[in-house]
Amino acid sequence: MNQPGVLAHVSQMLASRAFNIDSLAVGATENPSFSRITFVVNGNDRVLDQVRKQLEKIVTVVKVLDFSTKDYVERDLMLMKVSTTGGGRSQIKELTEIFRARIVDVSPDHVMVEISGRESKIEAFIEQMRPFGILEMVRTGRIAMLRDAAFTVDGPVGDRPGGERSAVESPESAENSESA
Repeated sequence: MNQPGVLAHVSQMLASRAFNIDSLAVGATENPSFSRITFVVNGNDRVLDQVRKQLEKIVTVVKVLDFSTKDYVERDLMLMKVSTTGGGRSQIKELTEIFRARIVDVSPDHVMVEISGRESKIEAFIEQMRPFGILEMVRTGRIAMLRDAAFTVDGPVGDRPGGERSAVESPESAENSESA
């Protein structure tokens, strides 16, 4: 159910077992009774299997999905303030267009840029902005959806035994299997 305490319960379980969360995003779904927790945990197959099994034991978790072997779309979102005091406003604007980002606020000393995309795109944009002077930046956690026709939560909420609960998914959790 989209209720207080579910995120705390999930993150407490992960922390108590020394699993590091690399990225985390939580939000409502198309069904207001559900929330979706999307997080990235890196580890080998044994570690990821352990994470999955522990999550499945939590009463408020409806489904645990590992996207690492599936075809999916993922996105991160970032807002960044970049200094324009060095006269690089036109170069920043050009790079923003190349990366398909948007300037969402302008002041005399800086611009604020919004960019979304895969983590590698965001990281590349950050590196391009560093020489101008990054004043501040914030990022969301990664979100993801499967490309195929399958839905991450099957059937209407009323059909679920035990009532309405939260969905949990983990995109790219095995991508860097060497780093536990």
